[in-house]
Amino acid sequence: MRTRQDPSRELTDRDRAILKDVILTYVLNAEPVSSRTVAKQGDLGLSAASIRNVMADLEELGFLLQPHTSAGRVPTPKAYHLYIKSMMGKQPLPQDARLYIRDSLKRHGTGAEELVTIASHLLSELSHQVGIVLTPALSETVLQRVEFVPLTETKVLCVVVSTSGFVDNKVIETREPVPREELVRISNYLNDNFAGQTLRQTREALLAKLAEERVQMDKLLALTIRLARHGLNVAGDHDVLLDGTTEVLSQPELADVQQVRRLFETFSDKARMAYMLSECMKGPGVRVVIGEDSDLTSELDFSLVATNYRVGDQPVGTVGIFGPSRMNYERVIPLVDYLGETLSEVLANTFRERPSGRA
Repeated sequence: MRTRQDPSRELTDRDRAILKDVILTYVLNAEPVSSRTVAKQGDLGLSAASIRNVMADLEELGFLLQPHTSAGRVPTPKAYHLYIKSMMGKQPLPQDARLYIRDSLKRHGTGAEELVTIASHLLSELSHQVGIVLTPALSETVLQRVEFVPLTETKVLCVVVSTSGFVDNKVIETREPVPREELVRISNYLNDNFAGQTLRQTREALLAKLAEERVQMDKLLALTIRLARHGLNVAGDHDVLLDGTTEVLSQPELADVQQVRRLFETFSDKARMAYMLSECMKGPGVRVVIGEDSDLTSELDFSLVATNYRVGDQPVGTVGIFGPSRMNYERVIPLVDYLGETLSEVLANTFRERPSGRA
């Protein structure tokens, strides 16, 4: 039997063929795979005993795991990573799925918030896993324009639009009535001086003006700062959208009630999910997080397949699929990749076509 001294050695063609058969069989059936099963369904021309010896070697090298003494073996995260890197077929997403995604986003999406909601649903619908989207942290997005609109004598609606197309609305109570003309002037002042800066930078710059004790400011500038202080006080955190959480409940991995409980605890911990998804925004391409690659996935033996979506060249969020590690990566990876690219394109086009105007 081979030793563990060189776990990174090149596997033989036979090793790879057997490992690939085990992975594909386990993905399909969700049952530990025996050497007899591989021998029966494969075309390797090897006996069950020979295959059993290879599987034992693969287990020693960390590619397979035997959950029970007399059972077959299951792939480990190391096996899935090897499969994705060098064994999996590199096929584009089928044309019918591509057309369905593009049509769904273009036909039904009228704004950034609606588009990302549709995206999470499409990911779930087409993968039968959990579709997951990380929305931008609005405070870190770049200001496109801000508008102040009178609602009543002492209530003003502040509408903040970022360059990523996401909109934030706030109702502000004022000390006294503010004429519509003054609100227009305030809106134009902010747009002329702060468009192109993040909302956090804009708010901090205005607060710094307010803190300058010797600055003599006129009434309108003082009112501008007061309104902006409240209107641009947007939450700094990303939000996480989930769709299809019931889809995974039918998976064999969730037959255990305790596992279901852990799953919903994971879904309720939006901060941890947001952190993991924000890590996937760093760098281009699709990232695959499997099992022990992350605390979040290891608790459930789940995987996350994710990529960023952009407005222009700027990554603003993440789209992904979350589900048991026994997922069809050959289908899921191109699905996530295509949806991320298409969402980026549609977001850019939608916002480009929207008139910016002046307040």
